[in-house]
Amino acid sequence: MHINTAGLDDRPFISNSVVSSFMKRKILIILSNRWNRSQKSKFLEIDCDAEGNILKERRLRSQPREARYHEVWENDEGRSEFASCHRFKRQYGHKLQKRKLA
Repeated sequence: MHINTAGLDDRPFISNSVVSSFMKRKILIILSNRWNRSQKSKFLEIDCDAEGNILKERRLRSQPREARYHEVWENDEGRSEFASCHRFKRQYGHKLQKRKLA
């Protein structure tokens, strides 16, 4: 019994689970305080894999200027650390989020 492991163009099949494990997402986390707007927001950049596992976390010195993030999330409870946050809100159409190509 012969199993065909090649695609139509003679390239081997690659399962979706293998392809998705290589895809990394860059996420911006904004830690702000909705009760005290004079307190400066903190910005974190997180690299995740396709399943959402955090690979790398970096604190940014200031608000980024370029739209280079796949997702933008915000916590406005006034927390100072990412680990102490319990809720995040996804910010759709944020100015720092990459635009989808047509």
